[in-house]
Amino acid sequence: MTTTSHEQVSFPGQAYVAHGPHDQTGMYFMHHALRRDLARFESAVRATPIGAADTWKALADRWARFGEILHHHHSVEDDALWPVLTAHAECLGDEAALTMLADMEAEHGVIDPTLKAVTSGFAAMREHPCADHRNALDVHVTAARAALLDHLAHEETEALPFLQRVVTVEENAVFEAAAKKAYGPRVLVFLVPWAAEDVPPELAQRILEDAGKPFAGLLRLTRGRYERATRKAFAFA
Repeated sequence: MTTTSHEQVSFPGQAYVAHGPHDQTGMYFMHHALRRDLARFESAVRATPIGAADTWKALADRWARFGEILHHHHSVEDDALWPVLTAHAECLGDEAALTMLADMEAEHGVIDPTLKAVTSGFAAMREHPCADHRNALDVHVTAARAALLDHLAHEETEALPFLQRVVTVEENAVFEAAAKKAYGPRVLVFLVPWAAEDVPPELAQRILEDAGKPFAGLLRLTRGRYERATRKAFAFA
């Protein structure tokens, strides 16, 4: 395994930068977008007028896309990352790492019910908009945000540093390839401009070019439509 340390990026709100041989830009890129949207959903649910039906529909649609991205992200980790890290921890006899990895995987199971509660809350607001349904949705969004923020911080402060210490170049390449394959064309049309939002343009361009020139081209084609939909959903955030 190479010991060369790769220069890592750091985004606002990021809990920790895991220095080491593997480029974690893609992971931090995703975490930044998740944190950004969670804050906006919380603000939007509290500020959007109860009678703004079109905005509630746009918010529900945006939440569905958010949930889809998060599902793919966690599925790739469950299938292609945690087993590799667990195997290394077992080989090393590292009980602390094994406990941490079990906790990380268990957190996915805690997060899923909070996401479903938010989905149900948006459906209730569309079917019968009222203060009670908005207040319940506020509670669910706040709980989902808290659970996800804790999980992201745990991953950044413990799981990713462990990855940097034990994963080989070949193993990391397999994980990165699995991450790229997890998102089909329909998802990428949303994912690319979503991940690039609020990222300095030169950094976003570099990240997407590193992922492959088609990603940079896709950003140019999809950014306008994405921005219009975002303004509609978070009109009051």
